Amino acid sequence: MQKINKNVILALLSLTSLVFLLFQLYNYKFYLSKNGAVFSKVRGSQSGQHSTRWHVVRKFLGLISSHNIPVYLIDPLILGLVDKDIEQIRSSSDVPSPECKYFCAPRDFTTFALLDKTWKHEIGLFRTAEKMGFQWLKIINKDPRLDGIDDLSGIEIPLHYIFKLSSHAIHLVVFYERSGNYLWHGPLRLKQHMDRKFVPFQKLHFGRYPGAYEKPELLLVSIDDLKVQIPKNPSSFLEEMSHSRFLECRYREAQAFVQLYPDDASLDVVEFRKRAKSLLHLAALILNSLGVKFWLSSGTCLGWYRQCNVIPYSKDVDLGVFIRDYKADIIPAFQKAGLPLKHKFGKVEDSLELSFQGEDDVKLDIFFFYEEDDHIWNGGTQAKSGKKFKYLFPKFTLCWTEFIELKVHVPCETLQYVETNYGPDWKVPVKMWDWKSSPYNVQYSGVWPVDEWDDVIQIY
Repeated sequence: MQKINKNVILALLSLTSLVFLLFQLYNYKFYLSKNGAVFSKVRGSQSGQHSTRWHVVRKFLGLISSHNIPVYLIDPLILGLVDKDIEQIRSSSDVPSPECKYFCAPRDFTTFALLDKTWKHEIGLFRTAEKMGFQWLKIINKDPRLDGIDDLSGIEIPLHYIFKLSSHAIHLVVFYERSGNYLWHGPLRLKQHMDRKFVPFQKLHFGRYPGAYEKPELLLVSIDDLKVQIPKNPSSFLEEMSHSRFLECRYREAQAFVQLYPDDASLDVVEFRKRAKSLLHLAALILNSLGVKFWLSSGTCLGWYRQCNVIPYSKDVDLGVFIRDYKADIIPAFQKAGLPLKHKFGKVEDSLELSFQGEDDVKLDIFFFYEEDDHIWNGGTQAKSGKKFKYLFPKFTLCWTEFIELKVHVPCETLQYVETNYGPDWKVPVKMWDWKSSPYNVQYSGVWPVDEWDDVIQIY
């Protein structure tokens, strides 16, 4: 038997190992070309995981561009960085970027927005996305725009899309236009069958709550050599985002209320509600133009929360304003709009209250709220006696809602706010209401000095 040459065997083994290694490198290169490069000389000094984020965003922008889908960047982390350099970015949009400064910033997601009415063909998008290596997830939920006292539609619409590639994900938030002429996005609620480990959902910036926004003016810029639309004023958008939480009207509970206490559908009530709606819209226009933040208060807030409508026997519209937001222009602005001042009680330092006369017998009451260490209060004054009253509330924050086709604020802690004012039986209509004794949170607060009456008790 011929003796086997050990050197030949060693050479064959080495050659086999080299071929196998080259085969592995070829397959790895093929994987990267499909799923996004991990290293990029184009991105300057950035490499590894940082570069992966940029490549995923680039692929996503290519995906939506191929389907003519107009999206814009709303990622708060990136917009925060962009805002610091916004003037430089605007002036050098066509100059190549020396390094990846924004899209390579550490984060799990990059967030974009999509206006629903600008796009309808999702099946083709998903097919293309899969060919490019993306995994995707679609989140749907009911369309609140179709709900009302008479009908709860239950029709579902797309609210969020997530496209995942390599170790990064794109969160696409769908915005819908609503009747109050604003944009709304829904919450992100996973169905039971969905993979809760698909991405770290708890880190998402949008979706924990519904949100309401003004329609943004957009600007096309180049960020890290990628053309993308952003809100023209990133800092304003970020400020709006921090106060965007939205509460839906409780139509199901309103239906139950109307079944127990049938609504008055008389012509007088229909006309009153029409005038109250017009008055509220005008008041919102005036206060918004002055930059004065306000919310639905007292009976108007109760009507929204309890029956999604103006209480038919209330005869007025009630708004709340923090005294820190008071402006001397308020009274002349309302008068110029055709709403004469009916009375002015209190003073800026203590218990200020304004009342304006609307059309016919409908009036607008604006209550100013004062903040203490552990509570908030507004004041009341009895004109004939000079007696003072306080209405104490636990501290609250403000959320957006839609009420009679208007985007308007309400206390986020609405139940607590209503119960504090109207007690545990707030669900039961009370037509005979005395502002000095009926509220659960009213306190006697002394008497105005007689020498101040001319200033603190003004009736017109």
